[in-house]
Amino acid sequence: MLKSKLAIILLFFWIFAGCQQSFHATTSDQSVKSDSSTHGFSAVHSNHEPLGIGSKEFNNNNSSTDSDIDNPEKTETSDSKDPLDQESEGSDLFAQQKIDEALELCNSAQEMWEEGKIDDALSDLDTAYASIMEIDTETYPDFYQQKEDVRFLISKRVLEIYASRQTVANGPYNEIPHTMNSFVQDEINCLTGPERNFFIQALERSYRYRPYIISELKKAGLPEEISWLPLIESGFKLRALSTARALGLWQFIPSTGYKYGLNRNHYIDERMDPEKATLAAIGYLKELHGLFGDWTTALAAYNCGEGRVISIIRQQKINYLDNFWDLYQKLPRETARYVPRFLATLYIINNLEKYNITLGQLPEPVPFRTCEITNQVRLSDIADEIGVDVTVLQDLNPELRYAMLPDESYALKVPEDKADLFMSKIDSIKSTYSLPAPSSSYVMHRVRKQETLFSIAEKYKTTPEAIMAANNLGKVQKLSAGKKLKIPSGSEDKEVPVKTAARSVKPEHMKNIQKYTVQRGDNLWVIAEKFNTTTKNIIAANKLTGTDLTVGQNLAIPSGKLISKPKPKEAVAQYKVKNGDSPVSIAKKHKISVDKLLALNHLSKKSKIFPGQNLIVE
Repeated sequence: MLKSKLAIILLFFWIFAGCQQSFHATTSDQSVKSDSSTHGFSAVHSNHEPLGIGSKEFNNNNSSTDSDIDNPEKTETSDSKDPLDQESEGSDLFAQQKIDEALELCNSAQEMWEEGKIDDALSDLDTAYASIMEIDTETYPDFYQQKEDVRFLISKRVLEIYASRQTVANGPYNEIPHTMNSFVQDEINCLTGPERNFFIQALERSYRYRPYIISELKKAGLPEEISWLPLIESGFKLRALSTARALGLWQFIPSTGYKYGLNRNHYIDERMDPEKATLAAIGYLKELHGLFGDWTTALAAYNCGEGRVISIIRQQKINYLDNFWDLYQKLPRETARYVPRFLATLYIINNLEKYNITLGQLPEPVPFRTCEITNQVRLSDIADEIGVDVTVLQDLNPELRYAMLPDESYALKVPEDKADLFMSKIDSIKSTYSLPAPSSSYVMHRVRKQETLFSIAEKYKTTPEAIMAANNLGKVQKLSAGKKLKIPSGSEDKEVPVKTAARSVKPEHMKNIQKYTVQRGDNLWVIAEKFNTTTKNIIAANKLTGTDLTVGQNLAIPSGKLISKPKPKEAVAQYKVKNGDSPVSIAKKHKISVDKLLALNHLSKKSKIFPGQNLIVE
């Protein structure tokens, strides 16, 4: 509430300075006029929101001049008065009339305020203030104190009204002023011209989310117009991401989202949840409105941050009841456009026919039920079990970063008509742990030409499945050159559906050990055959946890007999898997059986092959 506090401090400084001056007869009317011109009240209050009712404390005890009854020199009849005194008394009637007019307007302003007619109340107070400023205290020195008393009364009443604006947020008087100026018109031209398609598409998407947003705004007592803010923030896209890393419908950056209760971890980012983000946005907007006192300035702060707006307010020379348009020219360009763009959106929406805007098929909110689930499962597996497209579950649970449930209890939203079926099959859906653990780190990789998931996985000592999970890739999704991928690093990232304790296996022949460096195209079966041993012995001798090998890896090879030099063999024939290949087609092409192809490459009938993978074919 920095802005309102600054105004209040300045006003009270002025008020009490004026009161202090009232005890000295040397104050000139020029100083009074100078003071009022700096801290007085604008004659125009056109955009005040509604507000509350303060205590009524008004009396006219101070409205009369000092009594002359006790002064014996002034008890003469009018017939005996000096002509100059009669002229002075006639002139005093003007000053007294202005005082009375001001007091009547103050009473009228009080009544207007109590009825909720804020603009009218402020207008009456402006007129009252103008009335007393017509009294020249050099010409009418006896009215100096009365003028100061009425000025104090007007100031106090304006402060009460202004303060009430900060606390009341409901009712028809809390609407956002629909200002029309050249800046707003420029944005109207833009949204109905070059950005027309964006505007229409965003408007169509809004129908899915606005019913909930409006209901929450009403509960909070905020203007319904704010429900259109996501149109210019994100185009009503749940996964919209800005260059400043602002994400979601309401475009929260991580720090602000965290401040207003939006959690973010390895599995979820609640900035993408439309309901949770809406509640966070309402909390933030209420705080900004309380800080700045008007919606246009609050919206500017929502875009560029309250610190920036406060800094600009401090630099201003206008001390009282200023508004967004006073700040406009000093705001960052993006924010300067932001408020006019929002006001333009409101204007267009209220005049769709004028701009010949027609909407296509409008989406409707999908009825859903929330089900608690403790299993860590993929949305695709759930979708298969209950017979819906996985995108339905993704749309209902947009906060899930990898289309996979967290490794803790989670409130999953499922279509209302599928909820019972889901609960009956929940135990039969297999759990998976293929995502990297929350403590895992990532490296970023930009895809080059001819790279495949398999070649990238091989390069980073991970698996294609882990990369697919980390990047939410589908099975048939192709990689394009230039695409950035998150690569889970280390063995923690490999898929471990079931954890079992490794059984200690002692090799049958550990006397004869040879060192071998893994070559391109090697696998455990080829190496075991080359050294007349078994894959089990190689795994045990090297304490391997899996069958994956990397080029350049050093292995200890146990053998039944010492072989100083492996028997020279013909070069191993290899084949690089292409799109559309299968074990059957590859075996047929190289005139070998499928079983032999699988055996040569240490594969099972359920194993998957990937484009770019090298297979031994003889």
